[in-house]
Amino acid sequence: MTKKSEGANEDQVKEPKRKIVPSKSQKEAKEVKSSEEEEDLLLDSGTDSDYDGDSLSGSLNSDDFDSEDDDDSHRETQDDEGSDEVVDSENGEEEDGSDDEGSEQREVAEESDSSEDEVAPRNTVGDVPLEWYKDEKHIGYDITGKKITKKEKQDKLDSFLATMDDSKNWRKVYDEYNDEEVELTKEESKLIRRMLKGEAPHADFDPYAPYVDWFKWDDAIHPLSSAPEPKRRFIPSKWEAKKVVKLVRAIRKGLIKFDKPEEEPNVYLLWGDDSASDQKSKHLTYIPPPKLKLPGHEESYNPSLEYIPSEEEKASYELMYEEDRPKFIPKRFTSLRSIPAYENALKESFDRCLDLYLCPRVRKKRINIDPESLKPKLPSRKDLRPYPNSCYLEYKGHTGPVTSISTELSGQWIASGSTDGSVRIWEVETGRCLKVWQFDEAVKCVAWNPLPDFPILAVAMGVDLFFLNTELGTDEEQQRIEELLRLDNLPELDEAAAAIAKWLPDEKYRGIKIRHFKNLSYIDWHPRGDYLSAVMPGGETRGVVIHQLSAHSTKRLPIKMRGLPVCTLFHPNHRGIFIIATKKYVRVYNLHKNGEPIKKLETGLREISSMAIHPGGDNLVVGSKEGKMCWFDMDLSSKPYKILKNHPKDITNVGFHRSYPLFASCSEDSTAYVFHGKVYSDLNENPLIVPLEILRGHSSKGGVLDCKFHPRQPWLFTAGGDSVIKLYCH
Repeated sequence: MTKKSEGANEDQVKEPKRKIVPSKSQKEAKEVKSSEEEEDLLLDSGTDSDYDGDSLSGSLNSDDFDSEDDDDSHRETQDDEGSDEVVDSENGEEEDGSDDEGSEQREVAEESDSSEDEVAPRNTVGDVPLEWYKDEKHIGYDITGKKITKKEKQDKLDSFLATMDDSKNWRKVYDEYNDEEVELTKEESKLIRRMLKGEAPHADFDPYAPYVDWFKWDDAIHPLSSAPEPKRRFIPSKWEAKKVVKLVRAIRKGLIKFDKPEEEPNVYLLWGDDSASDQKSKHLTYIPPPKLKLPGHEESYNPSLEYIPSEEEKASYELMYEEDRPKFIPKRFTSLRSIPAYENALKESFDRCLDLYLCPRVRKKRINIDPESLKPKLPSRKDLRPYPNSCYLEYKGHTGPVTSISTELSGQWIASGSTDGSVRIWEVETGRCLKVWQFDEAVKCVAWNPLPDFPILAVAMGVDLFFLNTELGTDEEQQRIEELLRLDNLPELDEAAAAIAKWLPDEKYRGIKIRHFKNLSYIDWHPRGDYLSAVMPGGETRGVVIHQLSAHSTKRLPIKMRGLPVCTLFHPNHRGIFIIATKKYVRVYNLHKNGEPIKKLETGLREISSMAIHPGGDNLVVGSKEGKMCWFDMDLSSKPYKILKNHPKDITNVGFHRSYPLFASCSEDSTAYVFHGKVYSDLNENPLIVPLEILRGHSSKGGVLDCKFHPRQPWLFTAGGDSVIKLYCH
């Protein structure tokens, strides 16, 4: 067998190997292309899945890319087969080295980065404008010099229908230079899409690449520039100084002149608009002048008949004062030509100028405040029950005004005194009169002893003070009371006390009578029940004395009285604390320290009429003869915490309840006010004062002269000038 036949056989044997076994570069190219096709399909399906390629010509469908890929792959297989056939049909006598060189050339061709931009254009006319071929049948010449005929232009309707049928029409671009349609590839469409989004054309480009610092600063020993700083950076320039001196000399000699600012005239329109005026910026206290009243229907040249006064009204104007007389009387004219000149025009303008020049103007700040926001937020009255609100019982028997009442500690009995000279004891629940004492003078004040074992009643009338045995209680209590009211061995009083009061036995009612040198107006028991204070307004410096019932003695206070005393109080908790109210002030003294003054309360009232202290001892209520009531927090300040103005007339008495947070006031206007007054144990919280009820029922004759709370129930007793005692319950 010859060498040629052997070479031919070898070529025949090698042919199927080239067809079946692809090269390594072909495998990698196909893998890369398949991965790119998958990514393109995912991108196109994510972006263009909402479009329908069958209905719109410009829609994008994933099938387009599939069909294109299939065509490309089909073309690639054909090209591969054709190349293999060409290689096989060539001279079969080539050696194995030539086959290896051909495979290397194919790998280089597949890995090349060729694109359509590198292909030479079909039209070779150069830079000749295409407008020159506008009327010709050809558009230019190809590389061989033949004419490139223009394509026949389709009708617009046919072209529209063609674009509707072609799903890839959105990727076709008309090349006017070569007179042909160019279809963009998927890579080119992706580049355009990225550029429209403002991104980099190539997907591999990283716009946020990490910064690379080419210098190592950590271990740097020497600076980048070791040149020393020049001296000119530390000293001022002498050339600049010479230039400044030259300019200063030129300014002083007048060689350099500056433009002076134009001075604006300090004038403004007197009748101009205030919004455009610059007076606000020049004067801090600028107040715009008030505007004139705009003319109305009366100033019309042809007003309605209702605005034209009659002859009688004109005559009445003449009888008025010039200030009250209307300045303008409406008149009626037939036309504008018949209107005469206004006779008071010059005078009114002059008066207006005088008003603007002479009349002072004051700026008043107006604050818009909701009136409801100023009202204190108080709790509802329903939440503050119980409190007295209706009359339950009346005690009748006195013939004159009832001036004073007092309740017994257990709440079963109540004593009352009247101007008819009678003192009565009533049973609270039934209204039955248990006992009556008749005196020759009008009773001023009655006070029940606060101790439950000593049912003794103190009665003040005129200059006499009586201690009466009510004959209530057990036999043992009555024996102790009889021994207490027996004046067998009276102690010797000093001259000052003997001049003020004298102890005498009362044989008529088997009690004790103390005669003072002045008329009594008020008495008050100590909480222990042994001491009793008596007030004599006419006594001046000797107007307040203290009687000790167990020792049958009288003591004068070591206090220099300042003003006429009105009433007194013993402190309910602290022994020795004594409170005296004069007509304008309330003073607190410590009797254990020889009458040392502790505090002075400034009421600010015209005249004090009554006073009551809270069971806690830290709060005080003062009533006045001008209808005002002051609440004092003695731990807080010497001035009133609250001033309540409720009664239009004089307040006759005020009082606190012993256990409930209630206090009341009565007045000569025949009413009694009930308040909720809660005092908190927390010193940082202020007392809560809420008005609850206005109790009416007494006649207007004399008003309500006294009021007292029941010691255990939320009931209120009121004594009226109509000789009736009323009980108000909840």
